[in-house]
Amino acid sequence: MKRHFVAFLNLFRVPTDNMPLVRAQFDAFSKQIPLLYFILTTNSLAAAWTFTKFAPAWLAVYIPTALCTLCGVRCLWWWRARNKTFDDAFIIKHMRATSQLAALLTFGFTIWGLLLYPYGDAYARGQVVFCMALTVIGCVFCLMHLRPAALSVTLFANGPFILFFFLEGHGSLKAIAVNLALVSVAMIMILLVYSRDFAKLVESQAETRRLSDENFRIANLDALTGLPNRRWFFAELERRHAEAAAQATGFAVGIIDLDGFKPVNDTYGHMTGDKVLSEVGRRLSKTGGDSVALARLGGDEFGFIMNDSPTEERLKAFGSALIETVRLPFAIGGSHAALGASIGVAIYPDAADTPESLFERADYALYHAKRNHRGQVTVFSSRLEDQIRSHGVIEQALQAADFEAEMSLVYQPIVDIRTGRASTFEALARWNNPSLGAVSPGDFIPVAERTGQVRGLTLVLLGKALRAAAQWPETVRISFNLSAHDISQAESVIQIIALVNRSGVSPKRIDFEITETSISYDFQQARAAVIAFRALGVGISLDDFGTGYSSLSHVHRLALDKIKVDRSFVADVTTNPVSHKIIKSLSALCADMDLACVLEGVETAAQLEALTQLGCTHVQGYYFARPMPEQDVVHYLESEDKLPSRRRMSK
Repeated sequence: MKRHFVAFLNLFRVPTDNMPLVRAQFDAFSKQIPLLYFILTTNSLAAAWTFTKFAPAWLAVYIPTALCTLCGVRCLWWWRARNKTFDDAFIIKHMRATSQLAALLTFGFTIWGLLLYPYGDAYARGQVVFCMALTVIGCVFCLMHLRPAALSVTLFANGPFILFFFLEGHGSLKAIAVNLALVSVAMIMILLVYSRDFAKLVESQAETRRLSDENFRIANLDALTGLPNRRWFFAELERRHAEAAAQATGFAVGIIDLDGFKPVNDTYGHMTGDKVLSEVGRRLSKTGGDSVALARLGGDEFGFIMNDSPTEERLKAFGSALIETVRLPFAIGGSHAALGASIGVAIYPDAADTPESLFERADYALYHAKRNHRGQVTVFSSRLEDQIRSHGVIEQALQAADFEAEMSLVYQPIVDIRTGRASTFEALARWNNPSLGAVSPGDFIPVAERTGQVRGLTLVLLGKALRAAAQWPETVRISFNLSAHDISQAESVIQIIALVNRSGVSPKRIDFEITETSISYDFQQARAAVIAFRALGVGISLDDFGTGYSSLSHVHRLALDKIKVDRSFVADVTTNPVSHKIIKSLSALCADMDLACVLEGVETAAQLEALTQLGCTHVQGYYFARPMPEQDVVHYLESEDKLPSRRRMSK
């Protein structure tokens, strides 16, 4: 019995444990309240007008006027509040107040109707009954979303009239009382069913919104790092662009690419690689803060958008902070891995005026950073804009070029310090275009790599190099540079091997030079290519050693024959103790691992003497010879004993 009584009381309480439902009820019934007061006021005024000639003024005029004035004041309040947003506490407070006021107003109008009823004739009394029934039905339907108020209106309005009519003694009035009681029961049942179904509808809508939000989250969130994904990034870029264009403000787009991630991923496995990426995402988020929108674009590439018209200095400082946090060691099992990062940035509207072009400019700045300033921030500039235009012209010329006729090679000797003679000639590409004239390899090689034309170019130039080498003494080797595209695809490797076999040049006289960048492009495929070349008998050199992030790892994991130390260490070997120590250590390392060590960029006798004292055996640079055309190689070999550099080494 107590449980049923508590359940009955709960029907008249405003729930507070389900605020989404409470808020939905408030939004729904608040739209109906003005209509409720309109029904209540018009029906009351109609009854009052009828009874002005029957009832005293205090009952026919003053009481209904006071009640209707109160209704008007409440109607005006709700009308003004219709477009406002309220907090939960306000909503609960006013729902309870409305329920209480509904009970009081219902009781007041009911007592007024019962007092008015005896004064009228049969028609006037019938109007009271009619107005009462019509008003109750209208008010209940207006308050259906606020169950306590609707129940109060039903019980406080119909209950006294049912009792009044039943006690009057007249048969027709008793019939009206019974009819009104049954209708009231039906209305209460309808009200309870509607209240239950409305709660289910709100719950269903909440679940639908939750699923929609979850689908949106899944579609726009990177599951690995917890950062927004590429789809979200480009949608946000569109939004920021529209906002900046409307407000005449600026913003910047940046692309972050990890340096050295692929070797870590290939060495330790994808699960470890995923953990590293997750940690990178956490570090970037912590460094970026709330003012920067960060996203993972895919693989080991991340992006960011910075608002508030950032300056180039601010972007470089921010980018440097990101790079520094990425450079911190990553714990992998019992060891640590070191990564780096390169960043390309483009500023709106200086770099471009559309989202697509802005991202392309940032991507080009990243490409420039990775090729020329690895581990640094590059902001897109007018110089890079000119470079893009220049590369566009070069790209068109490359597409129309006759590689056999326009491409040529020059050769620079690699000298064995112990004998003073050239042991190898490195083949270097040259392009003389009918329209553009002489084009630097520093300009056309990157374009050929970006457009995929480098594979065809490699085969043409390698064929020329092998034909030249066939004319040299058997003791002289040929060294040829391969790009990332050449060693990252099995088909290219097969074509290169077939070309070597057809050339008639012994593979043992051939060295292929590969860079750390090309190895990092796809380490597993690069390793497979090295194994295939070594099986053929070709030597493998690691070029530009010391400029990447995983040099020692590459030396350890690849079957190399020699390393070529970058010219930056040689340039100040006579003045910088650090460079002196680095070269000494590298020379000793190569000796311990039975690798040949070639020092690039030797331009002075002092540099040669310093390298000789450090135990270096192979050098290359302008001190010995500049790159020479094919016809000069034989002459150089024949006159080596007469060269100044040769005489100096003999001393």
